Amino acid sequence: MRQQCGTIRHRPPMKPCILLIEDDSDMRELVAGHLEHGGFEVHRADDGIKGQALALQYSPDVILLDLMLPKVDGLTLCQRLRRDERTAKIPILMLTALGDTKDKVSGFNSGADDYLTKPFDLEELTVRVKALLRRSDRAPLSTTQTEILSYGCLTLVPERFEAVWFDLAVRLTHLEFELLHCLLQRHGQTVAPSLILKEVWGYEPDDDIETIRVHVRHLRTKLEPDPRKPRFIKTVYGAGYCLELPAGDEASNLASHVREALATRGSDRSPGRRSGSGRLASA
Repeated sequence: MRQQCGTIRHRPPMKPCILLIEDDSDMRELVAGHLEHGGFEVHRADDGIKGQALALQYSPDVILLDLMLPKVDGLTLCQRLRRDERTAKIPILMLTALGDTKDKVSGFNSGADDYLTKPFDLEELTVRVKALLRRSDRAPLSTTQTEILSYGCLTLVPERFEAVWFDLAVRLTHLEFELLHCLLQRHGQTVAPSLILKEVWGYEPDDDIETIRVHVRHLRTKLEPDPRKPRFIKTVYGAGYCLELPAGDEASNLASHVREALATRGSDRSPGRRSGSGRLASA
């Protein structure tokens, strides 16, 4: 009796999943069609309530979020998604006709990772989506192969997206971590905005550095004793940003002051762990 050989079927690779929350039907179909043609799986929602439900149902790789939505507006929805641990780490790209600086700041402060003003080029949208995917797809490192980047009073722990700063563990968003990592590699040097945008965001927007300003402001809130008078993350006007890290006796003298100032300003900090030798332990 001959044994029948079955046909081996290879499972097609998974397409990146995009959730598009946009109330304008023409815009929604135009953007969705372009992304689907580019190899993405796209789910659509036309208001904020449906958008939140689909975000929980599909856990998409990227959310494209219109600002002016019915039922629940984009800023409120973005804040809700960031507060929910099931959706907190999904990259969010805001799409809106509101292009003023204050509108962009509001978008970033609500938790958006990127901001694109209408009308926009569909190819630029694709570039930004792919940049968000590259950042969010970085696999956490195992505890046995943990990479720790450290200088003086600062240690970055990639698998937890965490900074240990003067012995305080500070939780960071993915973008905050990438930005701090970029500055740490060049500590003591001025880093140009164009280099930061290319290395952290993966593209170079047209002379728009408000994205960087907002995230630098967030980092200062988490790391500086007085964010209004930054001592460590400095703006070099007309040139970029510089991370100046104290070491040795200077760091020791500042430690108690920095810890006390930060401990009074939020719950995202806890004592960092050290090994028996006094060096920072990874996990």
